[in-house]
Amino acid sequence: MKITTIRALRHDTTTVLSWVDGGETVEVRRRRVPVALLSPPGRRSPIRRPDFAARIKAIYGAKVLATTGTELIAASRGEA
Repeated sequence: MKITTIRALRHDTTTVLSWVDGGETVEVRRRRVPVALLSPPGRRSPIRRPDFAARIKAIYGAKVLATTGTELIAASRGEA
């Protein structure tokens, strides 16, 4: 881990950010006391969403309901 001061960060931001871009974590200090850590962002894996259509098909199969969810909600609100 590299260490820098606030003054050095202010005056030489490009160098400090190049360290971070290179994968280094940089500790920023004020009067020899750590105040921040700069680290590269973690690599995000793609979000895996559940297959809702397959879930519905597994629960209900080919059955078609007589009343839709929209109609049920409208009736409960007194809109129908």
